[in-house]
Amino acid sequence: MTWPACGTETDRGSPGAEPAPEALPELLPRRGRDGSFTLYSSACDEGFHSAAGALREANEKFVVPAALERFAPGRELVVAEVAVGTGTNTAALLAAATTAGLDLDWWGLELDHRPLALALADTGFRAQWPAAVVGRLEELSGGDRLRLGDARRRLPELLDTLAGRCDLVLLDAFSPQRCPQLWSLEFLEELVRLLRPDGRLLTYSSAAAVRRCLQDLGLELRAIRPPADEPERWSAGTAASFTPVAPHPSLRPLEPFERVHLASRAAVPYRDPTGTATAAEILAWRQREQEQSKAPPARLPQRRGPAGLGRSGGHR
Repeated sequence: MTWPACGTETDRGSPGAEPAPEALPELLPRRGRDGSFTLYSSACDEGFHSAAGALREANEKFVVPAALERFAPGRELVVAEVAVGTGTNTAALLAAATTAGLDLDWWGLELDHRPLALALADTGFRAQWPAAVVGRLEELSGGDRLRLGDARRRLPELLDTLAGRCDLVLLDAFSPQRCPQLWSLEFLEELVRLLRPDGRLLTYSSAAAVRRCLQDLGLELRAIRPPADEPERWSAGTAASFTPVAPHPSLRPLEPFERVHLASRAAVPYRDPTGTATAAEILAWRQREQEQSKAPPARLPQRRGPAGLGRSGGHR
């Protein structure tokens, strides 16, 4: 997701409208440490991916925790992706699914068509993937499976077709403090309706407000393990499902301190009852609710640091 989703204003045009050209932010090309293509949004003052790299992040936080090996070859997986951005998560999942002998019935929500177009125009990005994956991305970028516009308005269209059918839902919007519209209780409540009973929602966010909403909506939570070369981090994201999540090397149960954190003021949700609030309005409402809350203040182990609460290093 890009502007105006992370700003103080929001597009209030027709449901499928793209933001007006004058409202679009500057998107600056970047390379992660793994050499993969990414972008930086001037409007959000935030990168689309971690400094480690878009390709590494897509695999560690989405593809591996999806545990595609649990599906029999020949199966078609129904996938919904929120905030498609450069299409790195999509491409990584397509490549992994092909290797596993799986087909994808893919649907995506994205505000701005430019990130995917910029990625597809980059020779380094194209070189990361088999030709068939690039071709599928090009097909999706111009097809009706990619719904452009405010995800809050386009999500009902997906629900009409996909409610209760999705094997995977990927949530990769800008961080909650930048784009609270796509982390609100109301948006998450609608988003999880896409899931099959054994479907899995995956997100890089470990924020207490996000996890608490998912838990209150009846989902079982697992933390995504951080990579071994980042021992200072205590979580790399969240996997959630209505049914128990099978053990997997990339996932672990929440630790006691994480569960305590879900009862703190940090777990006060982002709220957007009308689905039309600006980021500034949602953040202000939450701050007031936190100030009035009788819940204890947030406390996390100092040795672990706050990185797991959002996308560290300016991630999206």
